[in-house]
Amino acid sequence: MQETISLFILVASAILAALAAATMMVGTVQLTSRRSHGYLHLIFYAMVVMVALSTILSGRDLSVVNFDLVEAPATPRHPIMRWTQPLLSLLMLTVAGERILSYWFRRDKTVHAPLVLLLSYIIFWLGTVVAPALLGAHPNISHDYAYPLVIGTAAVLVTGIERDVAFKAARNVLFVFMVASLLLIPFKSGMVLETTYSQGLLPGVPRLAGLAAHAVSLAILAQLGLICLLTIPYEQKWLNRLAWGVGLTVLFLAQSKTTWIAFVLSWMCFVVVRQGPSFLRRVGDPVRPEFGIVSILMVMLAVLAVGMVLVFGDLGTRINIFFNSAEGAQLASLTGRDKIWAIAYDEWQRNPIFGYGPLIWETDFRNSIGMPNATHAHNQFMDTLSRSGIVGAVSLLIYALVLMVLSMRYARDSKGLTLALFVLLAMRSVSEVPLSLFGYGPEFVAHLLLLMALAASASDIRVRSSLAIHAQKYTGALSKYPPARNPLSAARTRA
Repeated sequence: MQETISLFILVASAILAALAAATMMVGTVQLTSRRSHGYLHLIFYAMVVMVALSTILSGRDLSVVNFDLVEAPATPRHPIMRWTQPLLSLLMLTVAGERILSYWFRRDKTVHAPLVLLLSYIIFWLGTVVAPALLGAHPNISHDYAYPLVIGTAAVLVTGIERDVAFKAARNVLFVFMVASLLLIPFKSGMVLETTYSQGLLPGVPRLAGLAAHAVSLAILAQLGLICLLTIPYEQKWLNRLAWGVGLTVLFLAQSKTTWIAFVLSWMCFVVVRQGPSFLRRVGDPVRPEFGIVSILMVMLAVLAVGMVLVFGDLGTRINIFFNSAEGAQLASLTGRDKIWAIAYDEWQRNPIFGYGPLIWETDFRNSIGMPNATHAHNQFMDTLSRSGIVGAVSLLIYALVLMVLSMRYARDSKGLTLALFVLLAMRSVSEVPLSLFGYGPEFVAHLLLLMALAASASDIRVRSSLAIHAQKYTGALSKYPPARNPLSAARTRA
């Protein structure tokens, strides 16, 4: 009897939740019918708030634990999170559903979704999520798997205005998140600092994890905040400088070497795209050749310096000494990730077509291989290969190729934003899994921002092309009629 009542309560709750979501979506569609943008930007607030709440309520103490590879071992969810997470998930699904419904049902569409991006995203989700969930060696189905499809599809349908609003929201919430992480150091140092960390380039300096699940996660969020700041700076100069100081401090204290390199490369993408054409014009300016001559001389000196180091620096001996040291051995094994990759490869060989399934790196599997902290394969391709097999790996390669081509195509129109975000994800994919679509988390933020940047750039270009075509047609129509004669000039002629 009790089981029947519990089942009835669950079914009734599911029906009420569905009705509430439908009602909220209809309401939001009506609310946005006269607005220039929807509420998709609220997704970033929900994601970051969920990360902060889960960390605050976890009661963790990083001062007595030294994480080697990834995030902290799983801990029981706090009762507050059991209610908060479903509500935030419902909010994200509602605003994403509103964006999709507004696109399909509005008569005056102001957005032109890039079909290639949308189809490749859906194929990627089908190949890496649906296929292993249904046909993998250990199939598993969860409602969390559907969230990235709805949210990602909504991100591909944004306009330029919605992109700007979303980037402003991501910028604001990420910097509040970073400031809160810094302010908690004097009061909750055990929760936000890894005092036992000894693998960084800063001996004796604690590693800042802040309110993120891990220091690496905090580093990627700090990098995203700085990219959003480069894209849309604050209007007040003092606030902009403060934000740069906070972002760089957090990025520095997180001590993620991969993220440091990724940030430098992303920043260079902005510089090359924004300043590259003017730099080349100045170098080749025949009227003022001084700048070009100095630039060429600097390049020649840099090449000469590198050559002298290679010839006279005994570089081979230094490399051998480094790799014989503890730090060199750690780098050669990529901090132990080579062992995880070997396990992922073995699992793929056992299940080559559809992979092991979604639960390959869950608790039971990690305990069976003796690696309780290996929550994924620490490489996007190896993780997809082991989890989704060759079907998932092919869909990943297709999707990555589409992202790369579109990022380069729209780099100039986005002022380097699409290329910077793609480089960030590509660098991140070497040691993490930023493109995973099994649920959502802080890694999904960068993925969403790239989708929005690509979609909005494509939409803006099509809108401008459409306006140019209409302007040409209007001009052509006017040219068919001769200009009206001025009656005053005719009267003067008769006089």
